[in-house]
Amino acid sequence: MFEVSEPIEFGVDAALVTEKFTAPTSPVSEAVVAELCKICSTSIDPADMAQHGRDWWPLSMHWSLAGQTPRRPAAVCRPRTTQDVVAIVNVCRNHDIALTVSAGRSGVCGSAVPLFGGVVLDTTEMNSIVGVDRESGVVEVLPGMFGPDFEELLQSQYRLTVGHYPQSFDISTVGGWVACRGAGQFSTRYGKIEDMVVALEVVLADGTVIITGGAPAAATGPDLTAMFVGSEGTLGVITRVWLRAHPLPTFEMRRAFMFSTFADGIAACRDSVRHGATPAVLRLYDARESKRSHGTDGTQCTLLVLDSGAQQLVEATIGVVEHFATRHHATPGDVGLVEKWMHHRNDTSSLQALSRKGFIVDTMEVSAPWSKLTGIVAAVTSSILAVNGARSASVHLSHSYLDGACLYFTFASEVPPEIGLDSQYVGLWDAAQRAALSSGSNVSHHHGIGINRARFLAESLGAAFGVLAAMKKALDPGDIMNPGKLGLPTKRGKVVWP
Repeated sequence: MFEVSEPIEFGVDAALVTEKFTAPTSPVSEAVVAELCKICSTSIDPADMAQHGRDWWPLSMHWSLAGQTPRRPAAVCRPRTTQDVVAIVNVCRNHDIALTVSAGRSGVCGSAVPLFGGVVLDTTEMNSIVGVDRESGVVEVLPGMFGPDFEELLQSQYRLTVGHYPQSFDISTVGGWVACRGAGQFSTRYGKIEDMVVALEVVLADGTVIITGGAPAAATGPDLTAMFVGSEGTLGVITRVWLRAHPLPTFEMRRAFMFSTFADGIAACRDSVRHGATPAVLRLYDARESKRSHGTDGTQCTLLVLDSGAQQLVEATIGVVEHFATRHHATPGDVGLVEKWMHHRNDTSSLQALSRKGFIVDTMEVSAPWSKLTGIVAAVTSSILAVNGARSASVHLSHSYLDGACLYFTFASEVPPEIGLDSQYVGLWDAAQRAALSSGSNVSHHHGIGINRARFLAESLGAAFGVLAAMKKALDPGDIMNPGKLGLPTKRGKVVWP
């Protein structure tokens, strides 16, 4: 079975790790720990507490090197069944203890950080495929199954694939994909995770177990499944997932194109998708990223294309992309770049290396209509570079849809001594995210909200944020489910940072 990979080493022994956040904690007595131990495997080991106090949030990597974890839980529970989860939820509700769900902890916004301590519910022991309806193409899976285990078993035993391959694929779980509303790198063909979910089993804050969805389409009132997809553990614990699966592809084609401007590349992607071509991979890199990742001369933008499936469909799809790439002044590129990307697309070693050297390196992804994209690129990159200490800002288009696309920005900065790490990080994010919002984007495409983006969500949703807050209050009146996330009001105190 695949095991979680930790983001970066701590600068001190685990027993000496301190906490970055100082908000009030949920007290967990020895008697409560004893209750939890009767339900399932429960740990209070200092190393376990330090690791479960963080995820892959880039800022927390710097804190780790300084011997800090964002917030240490009091206990980590590892249930094996839905009934175990119900029992844990009941204990936390009865004792007014904050409960944070985690698994691979591959998120980059702090969603899995237990802001108010309390109990972490680690789902990684719930890690099997329960059943497969081959005729309908629906797979039933438990939430703690890691991506490699899930796809290997699904492909080898059932000749099916869900087609969800996020950059965090090796260290993320099915439940995490759903809870954080993730996107895979083949999403232009297969869709985002919300397009794949058929149904969910969820344990609510009062211990009730519900099942949502279950049909290919419905008109049974509002879509309750959608309410929990992307809820980041704030509305309930996802304990079972039903996903749509596809026959394994039998044919594949790859192409690469070069554009003199990013705007021409955007136009080629837009026209291709709007005329029905949805290749699994349609990724456009600006000149800076093309030079860094593809070895170009720094004056051209690279478009990588890959599609797989039935031969007739793939050939037609690639034909449409070639047509519109040519119409928008593309020249053929080195198709070997696609193979290179396939082998290195999930490598985060450079991020960790630069973090160890003291640089801030992070990414921000947003989505917007096609008509807004070029303006967002200009606004965000210029806003980042205007921050004192910023050294680079680049972008690629990573996921395309009928009405728009995802822009994925990467930025790097030194830390001016007079500003300090935390303030510099916040300043970079304020500049980038607010430039994106004011130019017409949403707040996030697939990384979610967590802690890092919490301050932007109400701004992004407007009056609709009140509806989200009302849902939280109705489903979790005791505020035990991952309190402090999504920018939602919490009775447990205020976390101030930097």
